[in-house]
Amino acid sequence: MNIEQLREFCLSLPKTTEDMAFGDDYLLIRVCNRIFACIGLTKTGYFVVKCDPELAIELRERHAEILPAWHWNKKYWNQIDINGKLDDKFIESLIRHSYDEVIKKLPKKIRMSLNLFPPQPSFI
Repeated sequence: MNIEQLREFCLSLPKTTEDMAFGDDYLLIRVCNRIFACIGLTKTGYFVVKCDPELAIELRERHAEILPAWHWNKKYWNQIDINGKLDDKFIESLIRHSYDEVIKKLPKKIRMSLNLFPPQPSFI
């Protein structure tokens, strides 16, 4: 999966937007103005996603391509190497999990008004 495919998948999720608030080197993907993915545009071999803290530790132990994200809260954010052995479906599940982590923290009133339903179980 390349960065354009990552971007397209992220933007295919409901109510997502993109911006470059951190400068020209990073594309931020948001849902309801909250970041769920950051794609490096100059260092194109990685991206950053949010993760449940316990799952983040487990994923890092199982996959060499998943590391604590540099310059992000390492408890919640993983840096994913897209040049490793992770297949596209698994990468998509990591993105979807990140999206769901952000959605579930939104107030119920906002989720309901935007038709953002509770997260679906992932297969990570």
